[in-house]
Amino acid sequence: MPTHVTLDDLARMAATDENHRYELSPEGVLSVTPPADREHARLVSRIYAWFLANGYDPDDVLPDCGIDVGGGRVPDLTVWANDLPSQPGRASYDSPVGLLLAVEVVSRSSEIIDRVIKKAEYAKAGIPRYWFVERDSANTVHRHVLNAETGEYEPVPGDPQPLAWLLTTVPDVR
Repeated sequence: MPTHVTLDDLARMAATDENHRYELSPEGVLSVTPPADREHARLVSRIYAWFLANGYDPDDVLPDCGIDVGGGRVPDLTVWANDLPSQPGRASYDSPVGLLLAVEVVSRSSEIIDRVIKKAEYAKAGIPRYWFVERDSANTVHRHVLNAETGEYEPVPGDPQPLAWLLTTVPDVR
């Protein structure tokens, strides 16, 4: 293990270990988490299917896509602009250019990271929307939109909402 982990190191670790997810904060803090459990994967799958059912291209809605936000993060689901080619970042992590939405399902092992830290990192990277889904009885969805003036996320009016409600609406993240 190197004393200072780079995105190249992170990419190598992830490539050799399919049983864990590796992320690196912009400050160099390494997070290693187990693969998603069935409930976590089910929530991501339902949101993915919702986007596809509403006309989003499967090439633009991607699970587990690494992004370079000054460190390497792997949101559970991403939605990309369909008119922009992939923008290489560092190592195997894409630049957030063209990334419209990052979605995280809150894991018990990373609640603060998902709710607070990634929210700040994604805002700083200029990602226009950030959603996180709680693993409570309603699978509450907290949607946030980036305020261009402050550079911080603001909650979508009327939120949070249960995932069941969200899935009856038409996604609008383009």
